[in-house]
Amino acid sequence: MDGEEIEIEEAPLRRYYTPAEVSIHNHEQDCWASWLGKVYNLTSLIAQFEEVNAVKPLISAAGRDISDWFEPDGELKTMIDSETGLRVPSIEVFANGCVHVPPPYPTSNWRNDFGPPWWKDSTYCIGSLSNKTRMIRVINTLSNQEHVLEVCSEETINEVMARYTKFNKHADQYIWKRLGKPLEMDKTLEENGIADQDVTFDQLDLPHSTYYPALHIYFNNYQVPKT
Repeated sequence: MDGEEIEIEEAPLRRYYTPAEVSIHNHEQDCWASWLGKVYNLTSLIAQFEEVNAVKPLISAAGRDISDWFEPDGELKTMIDSETGLRVPSIEVFANGCVHVPPPYPTSNWRNDFGPPWWKDSTYCIGSLSNKTRMIRVINTLSNQEHVLEVCSEETINEVMARYTKFNKHADQYIWKRLGKPLEMDKTLEENGIADQDVTFDQLDLPHSTYYPALHIYFNNYQVPKT
C-alpha cells in the first residue's frame, strides 16, 4: 500500500498492556487493537492485502479498543438486511468490505479458504488488556531520581520492574521496598498490601493524581564471594 515508510521501534511483549500502550500503535505499519480484553497486533495481516477498501476498517481500528464490534462470545455484531433478508455485519466501517468478512450479497468471487478469520485467529493475540491501571512512583534511593509509571493492576512487582528498566536497565540489581519492607516480587501491588485508592478519591471528588504510592529501590551491591 502507498504510504511513507516509518521506523518502527519494537515493543516489549507483556502479559498485560495499558490502553495507552495500545494507542501508540496507531497506523497501518504498526497496527494494534484491543477487543474483549485481549490485545492484537494486526500489522502483518494488513501487509498481506493490497485491496485498500478491505483493510481500511482495520487501519481505522489501529490503537483503539473495538469491543463494540463484537458480541460477548467473540462473534461480529450482525443485523438482518432489510432488502435481502440476509444476516450481515452491522459495523458501519464494514460498508465497503473488510478482510475475511463475507460480502453482503452472494457472489462467486468470495473465497473462504483462508482459515480462521482475523478476529478468531489467536496468532495475532499478543496479550491481555489491563482491566485497571495504576499510577505509582519509583524512587531510586541511590540517585534520588523519581519516576512515575502507569502499570497494570494484574502485574507482579517483577513485571513492574521490567517496565522500569526503560529508566534504569539495572533495575534487577536493586531491592524493591514499600515503607521499608521488601516487596514480594512475584505478587501484585494489591497482594503486597498496596491498595488502590482511586475509588476513595472518586468518592471524595479528588483527582487520582492526589496520591501515587511510592516504591523505593535500594541498590544491592552485595557480591557473592568466589569459591
